[in-house]
Amino acid sequence: MRKNADVPGSLRPLTSPDARTSTAAPRLVNLPNGLTMLRLALVPVFVVFLVAGETGSRIVAFLVFGIASVTDLLDGQLARRRGMITDFGKIADPIADKALTGSALITLSALGDLPWWVTGVILVREVGVTVLRFWVIRHGVIAASRGGKIKTVLQIVAIGLYILPVDVTWLRSAAMAAAVAVTLVTGADYVVRALRLRRAAGSHPAKDTRGGGPAAAPGPAPGDGPGDSQGAAPVTPSGEMGGAQ
Repeated sequence: MRKNADVPGSLRPLTSPDARTSTAAPRLVNLPNGLTMLRLALVPVFVVFLVAGETGSRIVAFLVFGIASVTDLLDGQLARRRGMITDFGKIADPIADKALTGSALITLSALGDLPWWVTGVILVREVGVTVLRFWVIRHGVIAASRGGKIKTVLQIVAIGLYILPVDVTWLRSAAMAAAVAVTLVTGADYVVRALRLRRAAGSHPAKDTRGGGPAAAPGPAPGDGPGDSQGAAPVTPSGEMGGAQ
C-alpha cells in the first residue's frame, strides 16, 4: 500500500511502521506479579504450620513451602516470556524470595532443627546480594548464572528435607552443606560482577557538549521506567531461578 505523506501519523493504518514499533508498558496487575504476591501471602501460613510441630502440620508446611517455591520458579520466566516485567516486580520478587527462605531458615533454627550459623551465613549472603542488586540496577542488569540457579534448587531441596518429619539426617545435612557452599561461591561471584558493572558504567560518563549543541539525553538503563526490561539481559526481578543470582 502506497503511503500518503499528507495523512497524519495518528490516522495511518495500524499496520504502519509507527504502530508496529510502539510498545505499551506492562500492566501492574498481571500473572507474574500475582504469583509473587501469592508467595508472600503463603509465608505466614507456612510458618504457622511449621511451628505447630505435629507430623501432619509438618507435612502441610512442606506442601505450602513447595507451592511457594514453584511460584518462585514461574514468575520470572512468565514475566520475561510475556513481556510483563514491571518495576513493582523487580522490588517485590526478591523481597518475597528472601521472606520465604528467611522465614524457613529462622523457624527451623528456632525449633532446634538447623544450626544458627547456617541460617546466618545464608541470610547474610542473600541480603547482601539484594543490596548489591539495587546498588547497580540503574547501571544495568547482571545476567543469571548457572550457579545461582543451582544454589536456589539446592536451598529449596535442603530446606524441604529439614521440614519433612522423616529421619534422613545424613541426606539433609549433605544437601544443606552443598547449598551453603554454592551459596558462598555464587555470592562472591555476584560481588565481582556487580563491581565490574559499576566500574564499567563509571568509565563511560556523559559527553560534555558545552562548546556545541545540547547533550543528548541518555537512554534509560535496565531498571529505569516501566517496561524497560524488554530486550534486557535475561534476568528476572529477583535475578534467581530463571534469573538466579
